[in-house]
Amino acid sequence: MAEATERSGPGRPERVDALVVGSGFGGSVTAYRLAEAGLSVVVLERGRAYPPGSFPRTPAELGRALWDPSEGLYGLFDVWRFGGCDSLVASGLGGGSLIYANVLLRKEARWFVRREELPGGGHESWPLSRADLDPHYAAVEAVLRPVPYPVEAEPYARTPKTRALREAAGRAGLPWSPAPLAVSFAPRAGAPPGPGLPLADEPYGNLHGVPRGTCRLTGECDLGCNNGAKNTLDHTYLSAARRHGADLRTGHQAVTVEPLDGGGYRVGYVVHDTDGTDGTDGTNGTGRPTRTADLPRHHIDCDRLVLAAGTYGTVHLLLTNRARLPGLGPALGTRFCGNGDLLTFLYGREGRPVPPPDQGPVITGVVGVPDGAGEAGDGTGRGHIVQDGGYPGFLNWLAEGVRLAGGAGRLATLAAGLAVRRALGSADSNLSGEIAALLGSGKGFPGVLPLLGVGRDVPDGVMGLRDGRLDVRWTTATSRAYYEGVRATMRQLADGMGAGYLDNPIWWWRRVVTVHPVGGAPIGDRPEEAVCDPYGEVYGHPRLYVADAAALPGPVGVNPSLTIAALADRMCTRLLENRPPRQAHRPAAAPATALTFAEVMRGALTDGPALTLRLTITVDDVDAFVDEPDHRAAARGTVDCEPLGGQLPVRNGWFNLFLPSGLPGRRRMLYHLHLDGPRGRPLTLTGHKEVGDDPGPDLWADTTTLAVEIRQGRHEPGEEPGTAPLCTGVVRVGRLDFVRQLTTMRATGAAPLAGLVRFGRFFAGELWDAYGPGR
Repeated sequence: MAEATERSGPGRPERVDALVVGSGFGGSVTAYRLAEAGLSVVVLERGRAYPPGSFPRTPAELGRALWDPSEGLYGLFDVWRFGGCDSLVASGLGGGSLIYANVLLRKEARWFVRREELPGGGHESWPLSRADLDPHYAAVEAVLRPVPYPVEAEPYARTPKTRALREAAGRAGLPWSPAPLAVSFAPRAGAPPGPGLPLADEPYGNLHGVPRGTCRLTGECDLGCNNGAKNTLDHTYLSAARRHGADLRTGHQAVTVEPLDGGGYRVGYVVHDTDGTDGTDGTNGTGRPTRTADLPRHHIDCDRLVLAAGTYGTVHLLLTNRARLPGLGPALGTRFCGNGDLLTFLYGREGRPVPPPDQGPVITGVVGVPDGAGEAGDGTGRGHIVQDGGYPGFLNWLAEGVRLAGGAGRLATLAAGLAVRRALGSADSNLSGEIAALLGSGKGFPGVLPLLGVGRDVPDGVMGLRDGRLDVRWTTATSRAYYEGVRATMRQLADGMGAGYLDNPIWWWRRVVTVHPVGGAPIGDRPEEAVCDPYGEVYGHPRLYVADAAALPGPVGVNPSLTIAALADRMCTRLLENRPPRQAHRPAAAPATALTFAEVMRGALTDGPALTLRLTITVDDVDAFVDEPDHRAAARGTVDCEPLGGQLPVRNGWFNLFLPSGLPGRRRMLYHLHLDGPRGRPLTLTGHKEVGDDPGPDLWADTTTLAVEIRQGRHEPGEEPGTAPLCTGVVRVGRLDFVRQLTTMRATGAAPLAGLVRFGRFFAGELWDAYGPGR
């Protein structure tokens, strides 16, 4: 049973255990995991629900199916224009799963890079490995149930574009494989596949209450599946979350975030009339034009806040609330990229048409690029894949509408409007209203076959605010070698099909379209280089998490949906392991001030190999830390030691400051870290610093030198290990690292300045007792 939700009374907002902002891959996984664990969960989703049969299909419907409340548009697609890229994201219950192409691929192990130098300067770094994510990949796959496109069964074996891409890849000497798709091709597990068969109900039910059927192979995946064959998040995780008591609120958009005295957060939100209760026809995606800022503000309090509104939504929320969340580090808004997305087209030539794009799902196969292909300087060194694309036959009118005079006129109007915007320096980056004007009735033509590239472009974009609106500064220039490599692969495939190759017209201006924007609130080992720790918790803000593509520290290299979901599942495991007891009387809770700082210690094992500790120390309550005799704080981060397996994450860690040693005037600093070794092997690192006045100047050496022992297995603080050390060593805080450590110190909560002062006085007082003249 879920823990009770505190409903709002006069002058007091309601309060829940967990509030999730957004219902995409990160938000849906989080809602299910926390609701299943018994927490009261509320999900805020700005868009509306889309049961099978409600997705737009006609030109008129598509012209209204865009998101821009200021234009009276409350539809599914949200189109953005930034420097270097255009972007398409979703607005609806289930987030991006409603319009993605169903591909669930695991990130390649070799692409979990550590401090890989980037062409334009800086580096890309992932604070975890493929082995860390594999159990969570498996957990997500068990719910979304991806299956390889059934190319050996009829009628799937006859899908023309699938066969054409497979044969072209063979001619080019490139590996091809059927795409793993979260699509139901068979009515139930173990049954033979077949188009249009009724699907069996899931044990957790269906929140829409609308029957579903197997895939009809019509290429409509990216417009929303009206047959319900896609295993989207509303049919899976969100239905299961609601079964466990999660409250899913559509039309609700979070706009403010602020920490509460005593812990937790207060979120301000507005309610959009996405269903037309104001008298407009909300069912077709339109309503009364309303500025979000003009809507009434509501509030809800929570113990744990999970931001999962997508890269643009989450980063915009953090940027606009930066003053309310003191201590957000310099990494906010960094590491943006488009996950290497590149869209091109193949067309028929010499009287030979390309395979029809409307037969099969949108994506059916994946062409990989072998490791090391970029060593010869051909630009593919950062890695990529290429997939066939598709679209329903009725969308041929769109391409023809652009070609004909009428469509060209609409396109010219759009281009002129964008030119004026740029000349005037407008900060309005939303294109939904303009796209709605561009779309109109058109006429059909034979069509083209899209190719979709995904890979590892350079994550050097910066996200910020301009006139209160989201602004992204990113360019294809530093990723030029990568894109040239992708285009070369696509030309090879075009030649293999005997087709012509056509760049997306926006490439003429060296721009790309991305449906996979990532970064802006990256995870990392240190707060000066990341917004979140390796588990998605925001540095300096306990129990505030980021669980969407914003947390990615670089491109995934493949379609990112599965990795986003797996990271959220991993985050939830950590969150629930460290779940604090529920407070019975929250209003009477004493205000708390939290403190964090980063610490780097470098040295070596006794037999020579290098050893480095990169830790973030977190004090949840400074007053309690100072008053309690063990002065204990949490320690997270990594331990880097090649003989032990490279960079090992700290699963749980404890730090004790100035414990009495039993001798007058002497203190000890203790470190106790549970490490995850290779293949999940548990290790425990213990370390101690001996602090006390000896002959000669020794204060610096005492406080910066840590003697280390590492043992196999797990043992708790204060528990006798029972085994001999695997290895021992010594690490030290260097003078430059100490200066950097001071710059990372952050205090948040009820009284940040007072917390810093009290911690400083405690630290200085203990040193005075140990080294002062009285000694």
